[in-house]
Amino acid sequence: MCLIPVHNNMNLAIIGTGYVGLTTGTCFAEVGHNVVCVDNNQAKVEALREGRVPIYEPDLEEMILSNVSAGRLSFTTELAKAVKTCDIIFIAVPTPPHEDGSVDLSYIESVSHEIADVITPEMGYRVIVDKSTVPVSTGSKVYQVIARYAKGNVDVDVVSNPEFLREGSAVSDLMNPDRVVIGADSQRAMDLMKRVYQPFNAPIVEVDLHSAELIKHAANSFLALKISYINAVSAVCEKAGADVELVAQGIGMDKRISRHFLNAGLGYGGSCFPKDVKGFINVADQLGAPMTILKEVENINEQQLERFLKRLRKKLWVLRKKRIAVWGLAFKQNTDDVRESVAIKLIKRLCDEGACVTAYDPKAAQTGAAALAGYDVTIADDMYECTRDAEILIVATEWKQFAMANLVKVREMMRLPIIFDGRNLLHGENALHAGFEYHSIGRKTLRPQ
Repeated sequence: MCLIPVHNNMNLAIIGTGYVGLTTGTCFAEVGHNVVCVDNNQAKVEALREGRVPIYEPDLEEMILSNVSAGRLSFTTELAKAVKTCDIIFIAVPTPPHEDGSVDLSYIESVSHEIADVITPEMGYRVIVDKSTVPVSTGSKVYQVIARYAKGNVDVDVVSNPEFLREGSAVSDLMNPDRVVIGADSQRAMDLMKRVYQPFNAPIVEVDLHSAELIKHAANSFLALKISYINAVSAVCEKAGADVELVAQGIGMDKRISRHFLNAGLGYGGSCFPKDVKGFINVADQLGAPMTILKEVENINEQQLERFLKRLRKKLWVLRKKRIAVWGLAFKQNTDDVRESVAIKLIKRLCDEGACVTAYDPKAAQTGAAALAGYDVTIADDMYECTRDAEILIVATEWKQFAMANLVKVREMMRLPIIFDGRNLLHGENALHAGFEYHSIGRKTLRPQ
């Protein structure tokens, strides 16, 4: 896709340098806008100024360094200065879930107060953008806070601009978006936002504020539904002796369905799907329109891990003192994010049953070790060394290097030739030819003669 250079570049502020804020701000700078990223963590801001990026995302670090060097991207703790100098202020702070599944909006509310404290009528028109994933009506509440606490009658519009970034391909997703959703209740705000995205040459979905807020929750919940659906089908396939990959291929060729997200495995995880499904359930309940289908999506996702553990027990009888190698800690490939990672949950369950677990991940060794603090797990530095003397190898994350592994070498390292592929990543025939008994999700078990 050919990006259109920004000839009339804009001054943009991004409040929050987490995954969404940092990636968004960097990509805005890449197309020519002047971007200042604001965070209240002084140490984090200083690290970013020095080119030390706290997350792993392909191409992000190089893009940050080049745009800082070009003077289009900067980092600060001074929110007041950013509000004073920028036309549009994006709020990209965390929205974690409460125990009941509702969304914690305290960070959004706090930032709204901070903006209200520093914005003045003399600054002129400002657009405040909810970039974080929020429940419907959040934008209206942000506007109320600013209008209530600002010093004077400030000229402000609040817009919803949900992100659709996939960890592991976030830079590509933002630089080449399949659509941009802008929810605004004023044409002036809509026109200004369209200028921001003009260089990306992407279809723009112009909707009202509330519709935009619902789109993100509805989209992620639907994708989670597709994953849980194919995982439920995989259970049927195992009982029927069918191949879930062939079934997914057959139904995915229907353009109304598509093959995307019809990959059977251990279930979904990460920072978005679990939180957004719970959040949408909670919002729907509060509105009196329960999304009972999503409650079953959660149940299927939880059952998928339980079914996998049951199969492990059936094979090894007792997991206590069994040496188990696990490839993968991150919730998906091309990221070091282990939030709600099924791999982490699996390892914890194995440790609880007394298994001796060694794990390896190309990027998530540090974050994985932190998530597994208190559990007796060895984090290996090498994918092959991870399998030494193991009685079972579990593939828990779909890293490409696992798919390309020398399985003959792996077989030589292991005590028993058994693989449980929780992501259907490996080629079953290759595992079989290397001498392995190969178990996967929704497919027949392959055993050497």
